[in-house]
Amino acid sequence: MEFTHPQFLWLLLIVPLLAIWYFLMRKKDSATLTLSSTTAFKPSILSRLKPILNVFRLLAISALIIALARPRSVAVSTKINTNKGIDIVMAIDVSASMLARDLKPNRLEALKKVATNFVNKRPNDRIGIVVYAGESFTQTPITSDKRIVKNTIRKITWGQLDGGTAIGMGLGSAVNRLKDSKAKSKVIILLTDGVNNTGFVDPKTATELAKELGIKTYTIGIGTNGMADFPVAKDRNGKLIFRQSKVEIDEDLLKHIAKETGGKYFRATNNTSLKAIYDEINKLEKTKIEEFKYYNYDEKYRSLVILAILFLLIEKVLKYTVFRSFV
Repeated sequence: MEFTHPQFLWLLLIVPLLAIWYFLMRKKDSATLTLSSTTAFKPSILSRLKPILNVFRLLAISALIIALARPRSVAVSTKINTNKGIDIVMAIDVSASMLARDLKPNRLEALKKVATNFVNKRPNDRIGIVVYAGESFTQTPITSDKRIVKNTIRKITWGQLDGGTAIGMGLGSAVNRLKDSKAKSKVIILLTDGVNNTGFVDPKTATELAKELGIKTYTIGIGTNGMADFPVAKDRNGKLIFRQSKVEIDEDLLKHIAKETGGKYFRATNNTSLKAIYDEINKLEKTKIEEFKYYNYDEKYRSLVILAILFLLIEKVLKYTVFRSFV
């Protein structure tokens, strides 16, 4: 509910003043007669109720003042055009080294938690998932169904692909997912914890292809500086055996990919920095949303005018019938 001309509501201040004036003028509306005793004269019920005429008049004045302010209810409907969203593909390294425990509980689980939170913050974008190790494949094509994307991230595990780290193939698969995209902006988030040591696609070739297609690539190197507990084998019960090994990340390659495609390189050395990186990417890639609002107004002043007329009619009818006053 709103008022088109709220300034008229100030006139309501005269209503209590009129009420006081009617009260003070009440005695002048009746004739007076001086008697030595008034025992035999008791005021009638009608004479006591006569001030109600002024109440109807004040209600009519109040209704007219509010009608002047033009009250109306507003129904707002909103239509959001998300045609200017962003298509994003997350290329995730799922090699065995992603089980290293320098992030808690390990690199892969820490990433899955942060990636899911990132998806929740991108309601208007389409997102796809590519996983890679010694080879790569599309886990989920680009989709606007965030439930599917988050379910895919939750189910990502290591060991489903050949060993090794084929960064070129991971990037190439992500580019292939985006090459036919009609989105205004196309983005790849490439995460790895190692160096390119296998695969038949050269990372720099995949970088050139991404550049030609206008696909911005953010690269993330995940892993602490120095040493970390890496899985090296399994015991007779199938439980992983960990050993301290040096963390090696091809940062020069990741920086090259990001620079050539207009993206940015990040280094995640712990859970906190990994979360901060995804938060920064979320801020850097703003989605343009067109919002259209439609207003439907329902004017309420007509009913108030009718109510004011009704109050005045009641006052006049009572005055000239029940109270029989022709003054």
